[in-house]
Formats: sequence, C-alpha cells, structure tokens
Amino acid sequence: MHSAAFVESGAMGRVAYARIAPNEDLVQGVEQLCLAHGFRNAFVRGALGSLVDACLRRQDGSAQQIRGPAVEIVSLAGEIRAQADGSLQACLSGVVADPEGNVFGGAFVAGQNPICMTFEVTLEEWLPDSAA
Repeated sequence: MHSAAFVESGAMGRVAYARIAPNEDLVQGVEQLCLAHGFRNAFVRGALGSLVDACLRRQDGSAQQIRGPAVEIVSLAGEIRAQADGSLQACLSGVVADPEGNVFGGAFVAGQNPICMTFEVTLEEWLPDSAA
C-alpha cells in the first residue's frame, strides 16, 4: 500500500491573540491578521465566536448555506500558507451550530462567512526550515 505524504520540518514562532470585527469574513479576516502580524505561515490554535450566516464546502464540492443569525462556531481548525505570489491563503474547517441547534461541518468558503459580533482567534506562527 502506497500513500503520499508531505513532511515539513520547522519551528513554531510567535503567538497572536486577535479579534476579527463584525461583518468581516472569517477566512479573509484570518488572512489579514496574519499579514498584519507578519506571519507567512500559521496554524489556528483556538477560536471563539459566531457568524451571521455560514457557508461550508461539502465533501462533494458543493456549498452548504447555514442561516443565522448567530451561527455558533463549535470548533475551528486550519492553517494559513504563503503562496508563490506572496499572498496568503487560509484553509479553515470546522463545526457550526445553527440557531435551532443543528450541527454542520466542513471547510469554510472564503468571502461567505461574516462575523456576527466579534470573533476571537489564536494563531501560532509556523517557520518552515529553509530548503537546502
């Protein structure tokens, strides 16, 4: 049995505790926080907050809309990576609960997950070893 694996060595760097303001997008807000703190690569270590509405990518590639108000984020995980053109791309996934308590999971679609009130997030910088 063959499996593809990518192993990267490096070190953890600084930690940022930050807030994303109301109506900012979750994914784009995390990318902006990394840019503001000079993180080229980072991991999401924790989060607390809610979204106006949520949009998650299903396994089949389709998008699922979860209507609020106040769609609670139950869990959030992901990473932010520098791209070849210098931009950053956040790949975030998690579990959310709608106002009736229904639970949904998947990858957050960039530009379609506005923050409801405020959103607190903890980011940890990743410093990959330089290519030899």
